[in-house]
Amino acid sequence: MPSASAATSSTVRIAILDDYQHVAHSLGDWASLQPQAECVFFHDHVADIDALAARLAPFDIVVLMRERTALDADLIARLPQLKLIATVGMWNAAIDLAAAKARGIVVSGTTGGDPAATPALTWGLILAITRNLHIEANSVRAGGWQIGLGMDVSGKTLGVLGLGKIGQAVARFGTVFGMRIIAWSQNLTAEKAAEFGVERVEKDELFKQADVLTIHLKLSDRTRDLVGARELDLMKPTAYLVNTSRGPIVSQAAMIEALKAQRIAGAALDVFDEEPLAPGHPFRYLPNVLATPHIGYVTEKTYRAAYPQIVDAIRAWLNGAPIQEL
Repeated sequence: MPSASAATSSTVRIAILDDYQHVAHSLGDWASLQPQAECVFFHDHVADIDALAARLAPFDIVVLMRERTALDADLIARLPQLKLIATVGMWNAAIDLAAAKARGIVVSGTTGGDPAATPALTWGLILAITRNLHIEANSVRAGGWQIGLGMDVSGKTLGVLGLGKIGQAVARFGTVFGMRIIAWSQNLTAEKAAEFGVERVEKDELFKQADVLTIHLKLSDRTRDLVGARELDLMKPTAYLVNTSRGPIVSQAAMIEALKAQRIAGAALDVFDEEPLAPGHPFRYLPNVLATPHIGYVTEKTYRAAYPQIVDAIRAWLNGAPIQEL
């Protein structure tokens, strides 16, 4: 539900979506936009397109927190009032930029997020899943005690699928923990990998050799379902998969089947095909899954950088000089 009433017809109406933590209001100087504009903060997520179109129909500006809500061509066509989309980040696959441009809708983004946030979470998940922290913690909470044995990462092989900036940072952490680091992506060369102390291997070998396989690719037509049943079947039964990139890079059906059959030891997942996860989704209850709610970028530093820039982008648009256009 919104935390403020909608603006009057004489002002520009701004919808700030998916403010799950109820922090957007305090992290941006929204009052500085008055009296030209008035804000409504929404703390829930609406996935149904009819309900979402009805909610957003009165608004001139929509503010997105990354890719939580999709603004595709169908939805954009149903929002005749929409004139500006402001998004956290300078890249958002959930916005149909062509549809927005065709309607003359400006799309502005932000810069300066915390580049260390996702690598840090990735390593938190690697350590948590390999030491069964979610299972052990639940045992303590239920009144129990130790119930399993963790895996030592030192001396094991870390497979990095995608050696971009995030993959490079994760690889450096792996070196600190005494792991052998291997990597593969479509464009990765042996020379480039060696610059970061990483061994480039072929794709099949990445899956065969990795004790922990971590994914750091951008979602595209080329990477969608890149990890399917074939790739998962190549993995060791003692291996773990970690995904803090995008859910659809891994075939969800193949992953669920592999986890149920225990063909891999487990998975730590921060991203999913549809977010939020449905209440009865297997990733919520499978014992060998550690699931977090897409929090790789959800840090105070990132949010404190983003919302003031969103306010600046709205102010610039109100003054007829849009900035940070995508």
